[in-house]
Amino acid sequence: MSQEFDYYAVLGLSPDASTEEIREAFAVLRSAFPAEQRDPATNTEFRRIFNAYEVLNDPARRATYDSLVLETSSTALSVDVKASRKEVEVSENSQMLYLLVNILPPQQSSQQRPLNLSLVIDRSTSMKGNRLNCVKTAVELLVEQLNPDDTLSIISFSDRAEVVVDATLVTRKMPIVSRVRSIQASGGTEIYQGLYAGVKELRKANSDECVNQLILLTDGHTYGDADQCLDLAKQVTQEGIGFSAFGIGSEWNDQFLDALVTPSGGQSGYIEDPSEIINYLQKRIKGLGAVYAQNIRLKNNFPSSLTVRFGFKVQPFAQPLSLIGEEIELGDVQSRSPLSFLLEINVNPQPAETRITIPLTFTAVIPNQGRDITIKSPYTLYVLVEAAQTLPPDDLTEAVRALNMYRMNEKVWEEVEAGRLDVAATRMQHLSTRLLEAGQPELAQHAAVEVERISQAGTMSLAGRKTLKYGTRALINQIIPQDEDE
Repeated sequence: MSQEFDYYAVLGLSPDASTEEIREAFAVLRSAFPAEQRDPATNTEFRRIFNAYEVLNDPARRATYDSLVLETSSTALSVDVKASRKEVEVSENSQMLYLLVNILPPQQSSQQRPLNLSLVIDRSTSMKGNRLNCVKTAVELLVEQLNPDDTLSIISFSDRAEVVVDATLVTRKMPIVSRVRSIQASGGTEIYQGLYAGVKELRKANSDECVNQLILLTDGHTYGDADQCLDLAKQVTQEGIGFSAFGIGSEWNDQFLDALVTPSGGQSGYIEDPSEIINYLQKRIKGLGAVYAQNIRLKNNFPSSLTVRFGFKVQPFAQPLSLIGEEIELGDVQSRSPLSFLLEINVNPQPAETRITIPLTFTAVIPNQGRDITIKSPYTLYVLVEAAQTLPPDDLTEAVRALNMYRMNEKVWEEVEAGRLDVAATRMQHLSTRLLEAGQPELAQHAAVEVERISQAGTMSLAGRKTLKYGTRALINQIIPQDEDE
């Protein structure tokens, strides 16, 4: 869209600006013109501002503008919504609705973008030996696969951080590999030190041309600085920097790593065997290089007739969503696969026939467009005296089934922590049966082992907890077919 007819840009506003904000913006711009220059018929510059205000201040004209001009020209992203039901019944009871939402890139969008990557590596004493050796080997292999126009920095940390490799283009790989080999294990674990140093390096090369990402590799709990870490993760999202984090072994805090990556819609994962580190890094780097749109957010403005109970990203990787705040952070859209997520929605009691519009308003950053774009894809749910009974789409049904197994496992942990061990053991036995029925014998066996541990030791093993948590999470990721190159 030309700047002349981008009325939001003319007034210096975003497409979700309120009527009051539109009026205030116009008043400020108008005041910059002397009284004799405020005639739209004679002053071209003032006419631009006046025309923008005239359209956006009128609800009907603004709606027409949004639907016919802004949304059709702002982005090539498309949204596909699948629902468990199109109609619900008039009822004094609550009813459940599931939405599987796919945000798809244009078909021809496979251009790779350079990376601005910071690897933040835990070198505390617990990493000594095989773990750190595997990390260094994985980083060496990864460096060989990066392109000359990628920027890489490497940080090692324990109770202090060391910049192993300053932010630099990957044109000379051997010096980078040599410095990685020099990392030695010692000290405690203070993750904030590493994160802050990594962010500092990323800021040196932060650019709209690049995908800016920090990847944390750790095997332990951080001490006394968790809140600082989470605050930093929120802050840098506004700068276009994302966090991903992978835990090695079983001693690290999975809830902390989930919270750390949530603000940017990043990925957290469990690496049980250190020899698998390279696989996790390669897959994450490949996805980052293929990003088409960044920082996708869903406006958390659902009508009062609904309550969103749970959200979970399905693709490009499985990750729980935070429903707290004005926006739900979804992460990035890759150039050859959808960003998909599942919402569990409670339809509150509906005493009369009506229709409920679920707004589904997204904002996103498309590199080089200069501003956020908005995509609106409302879904209408009908409340009828006699609602039609239809089968939900198969992929939505499978996603919900997998999600329920993941949540069942999380519920077991809650019961263990609350001391309700009999309930926890029973739930875990049910999960073992469900996993076996779903064709997951290895996970089912892990669950059966944890049933015995809960009954005899009164807890779950840390390894068993993470194996089941990330194993059931991965089942959700398998619902939508992957791109053939993934």
